[in-house]
Amino acid sequence: MTTTPLAAAAIAQLEAEGVDTVIGTVVNPAGLTLAKTVPIRRTNAFADPGLGASPSWHAFAIDQSGIAFTDTVGVIGDQRLRLDLSALRIVGDGLAWAPAAFFEQDGTPVAACARGTLSRIQDALLEAGIEAAIGHEIEFLLVAPDGARLPSTLWAQYGLAGVLEREEFVRDVTRSATTAGISIEQFHPEYGANQFEISLAPQPPQAAADQLVLMRLIIGRVARRHGLRISLSPTPFAGSVGSGAHQHFSLTRVEGEPGGPLFTDGTAADGMSPAGESAVAGVLRGLPQAQAVLCGSVVSGLRMRPGNWSGAYACWGTENREAAVRFIRGGPANPRGGNVEVKVVDPSANPYLATAAILGLALDGITRRATLPPETTVDPALLSDAERDRAGITLLPAAQADAIAALDGSELLRGILGDPAVDMVVAVRRLEQERYGDLDPEPLADKFRMAWSV
Repeated sequence: MTTTPLAAAAIAQLEAEGVDTVIGTVVNPAGLTLAKTVPIRRTNAFADPGLGASPSWHAFAIDQSGIAFTDTVGVIGDQRLRLDLSALRIVGDGLAWAPAAFFEQDGTPVAACARGTLSRIQDALLEAGIEAAIGHEIEFLLVAPDGARLPSTLWAQYGLAGVLEREEFVRDVTRSATTAGISIEQFHPEYGANQFEISLAPQPPQAAADQLVLMRLIIGRVARRHGLRISLSPTPFAGSVGSGAHQHFSLTRVEGEPGGPLFTDGTAADGMSPAGESAVAGVLRGLPQAQAVLCGSVVSGLRMRPGNWSGAYACWGTENREAAVRFIRGGPANPRGGNVEVKVVDPSANPYLATAAILGLALDGITRRATLPPETTVDPALLSDAERDRAGITLLPAAQADAIAALDGSELLRGILGDPAVDMVVAVRRLEQERYGDLDPEPLADKFRMAWSV
């Protein structure tokens, strides 16, 4: 990354707008959002040469104490967090924010850096003549400051009561997002009591992941102002509705023949182009190997069950919310065109690595001209085992150990993300499994309810 110093005049302008502190964030392989802050006049130094950070940042675990040291990540060495000034946003109340990435002291990108990994995959798509757009969904649960359940006397799934009960919170989030330059497409109560979902406007991959991180920061700040907290756990309470972090992606060929969108006005299934079909086939083929990246935490398996709209079955279908890969047609009701939703992604995932995995699998499918299997047009849970076997539909494992082993042994995902990133995801998830994999669902959900909260 090449950084451009923030000129003195620009710093003076930010100060005139009340900014006195800049916060920079990274997301580590366990999905934890980590941060450093500087006074406004130290912003240039944060960008270049950057601020020191131990390699152990990659290894911090979700239990607030564990560090998943590996042969290459330990107590020796020092890296630099470099702020991306081109993505700087004013958040309000004297605070500005920008995403950061990991670099070695000589300026070389750190191979395990999630933001850098996504940048590399985005560049690989562009080299293939393809542009991608990513739309993120954020599901979260409002809880008390100590993580306890909130009353839900007036609540209905997707109901007006939830909007009115939390009207000031909803309006405050909307205003704060607008101030930060974030475009919210919709904001509504979800299925679970005190659960909400926000859909963000699609952006290029890296910008979309940055936007998601900033939106979580904004929601967390607003919740505090209202005496609340947010839970970003995939399963905040055992036996209740879980929270997803679904990713939508679309692809457009900008070079070569034929050009245009790969998921709209094509000659293949449901308006896809042949290359679009291959992209979906690539994602579907690699999904079991990528599961530990997309939804691999120790509590993710509590959500990954049929009937939860979590995409528990590895199959695809048009507007099929029980399929792991849901295709959405373009048309008058969807003017942006066709896109693909990967439903298994949950909030415990590192969004940069999750997007890199999805897009890398899509590109691999296009390169290999992968064949898309037949569409699943019904709830796969309603099929018999024999019918699912004939259709090639498999149930993704709820056991974390199985997902970790699949990722660890995947040449495909190692080729996409690189060994350093895969090794760190495996390390932090194995620490979770070894320490907490034997807990029953209720104490497991209780322990990690606030693990990913900001």
